[in-house]
Amino acid sequence: MAEHQNRLIHETSPYLLQHAGNPVDWYPWGPEALERSRRENKPIFLSVGYSACHWCHVMERESFEDDGIAALMNEWFVNIKVDREERPDVDDIYMKAVHALTGAGGWPMSVFLTPELEPFFGGTYFPPDGRYGRPGFKDVLRALHESWQSSPEKLLEQGARLTKMIMDEATASTVGDLDPDVLDRAFVELHKNFDRTWGGFGHSPKFPHAIDLRLCLRTWKRTGDPTALEIVTTTLDRMSEGGIYDQLGGGFHRYSTDEMWLVPHFEKMLYDNALLVPAYLEASLVTGRDRYVRIARECCDWMLTEMRTPEGGFASAQDADTEGEEGRFFTWTPGELDEALGNELGRWTAEWFGVTPEGNFEDGRSALWRHDEAADVAARLSIDTSELIEAMRGAREELLRVRGERVRPSTDDKILVSWNGLAISALAQAYQVLGTARYLDAARTAASYVLEEMRQEDGRLFSTARGGTAHVNAYLADYAYLIAGLIDLYESDFDERWVRAAIELESVLEERFFDREKGGYFTTGTDHESLIARLKEPQDGALPSGNGVQVSNLIRLAELTGESRLASLAEACIRSVGGLVNRYASAFTQYLLSVDHLAVGGREIVIAGEPDDPGVRTMLERVRKTYLPQRVVALAHGGADPDLLPLIENRGAGASGPQAFVCRNYTCELPVGTPEALAEQLEA
Repeated sequence: MAEHQNRLIHETSPYLLQHAGNPVDWYPWGPEALERSRRENKPIFLSVGYSACHWCHVMERESFEDDGIAALMNEWFVNIKVDREERPDVDDIYMKAVHALTGAGGWPMSVFLTPELEPFFGGTYFPPDGRYGRPGFKDVLRALHESWQSSPEKLLEQGARLTKMIMDEATASTVGDLDPDVLDRAFVELHKNFDRTWGGFGHSPKFPHAIDLRLCLRTWKRTGDPTALEIVTTTLDRMSEGGIYDQLGGGFHRYSTDEMWLVPHFEKMLYDNALLVPAYLEASLVTGRDRYVRIARECCDWMLTEMRTPEGGFASAQDADTEGEEGRFFTWTPGELDEALGNELGRWTAEWFGVTPEGNFEDGRSALWRHDEAADVAARLSIDTSELIEAMRGAREELLRVRGERVRPSTDDKILVSWNGLAISALAQAYQVLGTARYLDAARTAASYVLEEMRQEDGRLFSTARGGTAHVNAYLADYAYLIAGLIDLYESDFDERWVRAAIELESVLEERFFDREKGGYFTTGTDHESLIARLKEPQDGALPSGNGVQVSNLIRLAELTGESRLASLAEACIRSVGGLVNRYASAFTQYLLSVDHLAVGGREIVIAGEPDDPGVRTMLERVRKTYLPQRVVALAHGGADPDLLPLIENRGAGASGPQAFVCRNYTCELPVGTPEALAEQLEA
C-alpha cells in the first residue's frame, strides 16, 4: 500500500485509483472540492486523463509522485483528478479551452480554473522542469499562484473570456438545409487527405478513422467511383500489415506515431476495435478478401478473450505500459525471437515481421509488422513460400505463448455503456456476416447485463460500472450507441425485446436530451450536473458523434416500426446542423452515413418463416452476404408481434415454404420463395 492515501481511494475508476497513493491531495470531481475552492478562494488544478494513457503515467511519476511538487499543489490549489472516460462532459468542455489556449489538445489534460469553474490556463503534459520546449510544471504552478495573489483580475478576465467562447459555440445556430452535393464534397475532402502510399488520412500521427472508411465504401456503392474503394482497401491493408495491428494477439492499438502504421501508441481501446470490425466486415462483403474476414474475426476474438468482464460486459482499455516502459509487452528483439524459436526459425521470423538489431521502436526493440509479401520474404531467405507460411503459423502461436508469460499490461475493467454498445454492434454484425455463434452469445450477454444492471428504476441508464457498482447518469453516447447495438442484435436473433428496449431508451433521449428549440440532442440530460456550458458535439472525434448515431437509430427504428414521427425527427436533427455540415462536411461522416441512407433510399427486408427453418436461414444468409448498408431486416414468424413491427403484418410463409419481401421507397416487390430470386431483388 502506498505511503499516502487521498480521497481517490474511495472511487471505482481504475485511473483514479492509480492516483490514490499520490502525495497530491486529490479530490474527485464533486461538490466537496468545488465548495472548498470557493470557500478558500483557491484556484482549481484539474487533471484529466485515462488509465491507458502513456504520458499520463509519465506526468504522474515525474510530478504527482514528487513530494516537493505535491506540496506546492496542495498549498496553492484545490486539485481535482478526472477520468475522461467517466466524465466526458467535463473533458469536452475544458478540452475546448485547451485548444483555444494552445492550438492543440490531448491527455493528460492540465487546466487551471477559477472557483466558478472558468478556465484561465491550460495545456497537456508538463515536465517537472522545463524541457522539450515546454515550461516546467513547478514553474507553471509558481507563476499562476503569484498571478492569483497579485493580479487575480487578469486570470478572472481570461477565464470569463474563454467561458464565453465555449458558451457561444455551444449556443450558436447551425441550422440549414444540406447542400445537394454535400456527400460528394465530403468524399472530395477525404480524398484530398488520403495517403495513396500508406493509406489513411493525413500524415503522422495516424488514426484509423473507421467511420470515414465506411462512408467511402458507401460512396463507391452509390457512385461506382473506384477511387473510393481504393481508399478503403489501401487503408485496411496497410493498417492490418502494420505495427498498429497486434500481429500475434489480434486487435488494433490506439494510433500510429508514423505515417506507415509501423510504430503504434501501444494502448488498446475497446472502442477502436469495435468501430473497425464493421469496416473490415463491410469491406469483406464488397471485395471477398479473406484477409478482411481474418482481421474482423481476430478483433472479435481479442474482445472476447481479453476484454470480457466476469459480469459479461466489456472492459474499456489495455495499458500501453508494462514494467514502466511503453510497448514492452508487444515488442521484440532478434535475440528474444531466437530464444523463443531457435536460431533458424528465429531468423525467419525476424525477416517475416521486420525485427532488426537496430529496432524500429526504442532500445533496439521492434514492433512486429508485415509489410513485405510472403514470396519476397521467402526469396530473401531462399526457401519455399508455402514452407515459410506454414512455419510462420507455428512461430506466431509459440510467440503468443511466450508473450503470455511476460508481465501483462493492466486492463481498465470499468464497463462503459457507450463502448459496450459499440462492442455489441460489432459482435452482432460479425455474427451476421461470419455466422460465429459465440459472437452473438457475447453480444446478448453484454446487452442483458447493461439493461439489467446499469439501468435505473425509472428507465434511465447509468454510464459506468465496476465491481457491481453502477453510477454517473448516462450521456447521449451511452444511449445512442446502445440503441444501435440493440437494433443490430434484433437483426441478428430477431428477439423483439431488443427493439422494445431500444424504443424505451429512445423515449428517454427524446424527453431528457432533445433540444426543443434548435433540434438535435445535448450530450447530457436535463437531470445532469450543471456545468459552465451544455454541449451538443455534433462532429465526430475519436468516437462517432452521438447525435449522428442517434439519427441513424431514428431512421432504422422508423423503418422497423412504421413510426413516421421518428423519421421526421431524424431529418430535423440533420437540418439542425446542416449549416455546419455544409462548411465542414468531412468532420460529420457519422451524420453523412444517414444522409447517404436517405439519398439512396432504405430497403426494408422481411423474411417470413420460422427461425429454425433451413430455408429461412438460407435467405437470411443471402441478405447478410450482400453489401446493403441502407437496409433493415425483420423476421415474420408465428410468435412475432405485428403491433410492434407493422413491417411484418400480413406477411407469412408461402405454400411451398419461406418467402422474402423486399420494399424500397414505399414500393414493394412481389414476394419471392428462393434465395436466387431474393438475390436478384437485392442486387437490382
